[in-house]
Amino acid sequence: MSDPEHLDTGEDRPVLDDGAYDAFVVDADDTPDGGTHLDLTITVGKHKGLVLSIASSSSLGDPIDLLGMPATITVAFGSPSVRIDR
Repeated sequence: MSDPEHLDTGEDRPVLDDGAYDAFVVDADDTPDGGTHLDLTITVGKHKGLVLSIASSSSLGDPIDLLGMPATITVAFGSPSVRIDR
C-alpha cells in the first residue's frame, strides 16, 4: 500500500521486528473463505499508531463484536499472528 502508516502483511519484507505488540481492532470483516480480516493499530512503543492488516483463515468472531477489542500481535520469524484479548 502506498500509505506508510497502513502496512499490509502481504509484503515480502517484515513489517515489524519479532516481538509482541499491544494493539486494538479498528476494523473487522468476514472473508469469503470463512475467515476474518482485521485492521489493528499498535497502541504503544515506536510503532504506536501504525495500522496493520492481518487475515485469518478461521473466523475470529462477529466483526461488529471485534471492533475496539484489545489484541496482541506477535511476530515470530517475520510472520505476525494475532490474539484477541477478551
